[in-house]
Amino acid sequence: MRYAPPIVPLDRLDRDIYLVLEDFGARAGCSWRETDEQDTDFETIIRDLITGQYAYPVRIVAFNAVDGWSRDATSEVADELGERAAGNAEITPALRAFIEANATRPFAVQLALPLRGAV
Repeated sequence: MRYAPPIVPLDRLDRDIYLVLEDFGARAGCSWRETDEQDTDFETIIRDLITGQYAYPVRIVAFNAVDGWSRDATSEVADELGERAAGNAEITPALRAFIEANATRPFAVQLALPLRGAV
């Protein structure tokens, strides 16, 4: 019997992959978002959440198929979003609610103060 190589090279799976469960409302319910393979790393998920690519995120799961582990990464992602969004008053109300509901560290948005003329 001949050995058949795997369909997906192992090096493509030997990394942490993040997937987002999103709530699409009462009629559609929740679903894991379809995502391009190269867009499942931590930094891309953070960027996509901040820029509004996910309207109502519910849960984030991380896994590594080669290492054989998976975990709920929701709090980790919420903490990172809270840090990065702290100076950004333009985040969506849904993202703010996600951070407040899931972060393990306090989240406070610093509102910009209007600049007045020089003294």
